[in-house]
Amino acid sequence: MIPQYSDHAANERTFLAWVRTGIAIIALGFVVEKFYLVLIELAQSGSLPVKNHARLPNWQASRFDGGALVIVGVAIIVIACARFVRTNKMLSDKRQFSGISARIEIILSVVLAAIIAAISTHLVLG
Repeated sequence: MIPQYSDHAANERTFLAWVRTGIAIIALGFVVEKFYLVLIELAQSGSLPVKNHARLPNWQASRFDGGALVIVGVAIIVIACARFVRTNKMLSDKRQFSGISARIEIILSVVLAAIIAAISTHLVLG
């Protein structure tokens, strides 16, 4: 039996939860990136009732929004991997360690919220 098995299992579950979150954010980035292309195709085919084509969002901007989400998703996965390895080493060590700061998670959460707010504003205001 692995010493402190429950701690190692909790560390692995946390890592997998972060990986799932990163994959979901990456998938959202791909969806956002392709969304405006669909809108433009519908508008050009006449299927989308738009009076003024200038009001349609530029798909280049959505490419930036989607790309930003993909980058944040990849960053989440990389940081989760680094934290998993570090925590695993600390669990195996017999010494006492101080609590781990959550600054990286807070920064990533704020960046993600800002990107989502920008995408939402872009969609609503056009």
